[in-house]
Amino acid sequence: MKNFSQILLLFTVLLASCSQYNKIIKPSTDIEYRYEAAKEYYIEGDYAKAAPILEGLIRVFKGSHKAEESLYLLGMCYYESRDYYTAAQYFKMYYTSYPRGKYTELARFYSGKSLFKDIAEPELDQTDTYTAIQELQLFLEYFPTTRYRDEAQQMIFDMHDILVEKELLSAKLYYELGDYMAYMGNNYLACIITAQNILNDYPYTKFREELSILVLRAKYKMALHSIEDKRIDRYRDTVDEYYSFKNEFPSSKYVPEAEGYYKESLKIINE
Repeated sequence: MKNFSQILLLFTVLLASCSQYNKIIKPSTDIEYRYEAAKEYYIEGDYAKAAPILEGLIRVFKGSHKAEESLYLLGMCYYESRDYYTAAQYFKMYYTSYPRGKYTELARFYSGKSLFKDIAEPELDQTDTYTAIQELQLFLEYFPTTRYRDEAQQMIFDMHDILVEKELLSAKLYYELGDYMAYMGNNYLACIITAQNILNDYPYTKFREELSILVLRAKYKMALHSIEDKRIDRYRDTVDEYYSFKNEFPSSKYVPEAEGYYKESLKIINE
């Protein structure tokens, strides 16, 4: 009987709460009351209730500081609810509408951070990653002394690594294809060009060692499968690449593998 009474009490409270919310969200309700209620829901972390009220208030308060605050809080509601795509749209709407607003720095930061949190895995299309990088770079240009500088820069570095990883996957694919469909192009050469381009574009990437050994592997394989006229030159190129790798990564786990390519290349060169 006691459990039934507790359930009945909870049901009554929930019903009253829903009834109260339905009253607040009605356009006919006093707007100041709705405004304060929306902020209270936001503070309590009830973003699902705060967001619909704030959306209505943006139109009602248009042109006032309360519209400005409502728009920023609306973006934060979606951000905290992990709807990062929608959050980014509202943050962008805020700093476009209020370029010198009270929350412009935060809106630009969270716009970039929302886009960062919504980017795809490395193997998928990275268009959104470029957009997120641009958004955070613009944030740093507008607010060079911001307290969020380190966090914004770290997000940019992390996204650079995602772009590098995508290119690394492409380079690996070219390498694995090897001589397959060679009539359409040299897959080993494509691997080398892809890896070297990314090394030039992102010289401090955490994938530098992996990209470098991949270049050496591909150069050795290209020499191994080369026509006679180009064979010796390509083995010499492999030896040069070995020295570059060994000088940069003397303690690499790939050193034994690299030395194997070096010794085999010298053997062919000295025949």
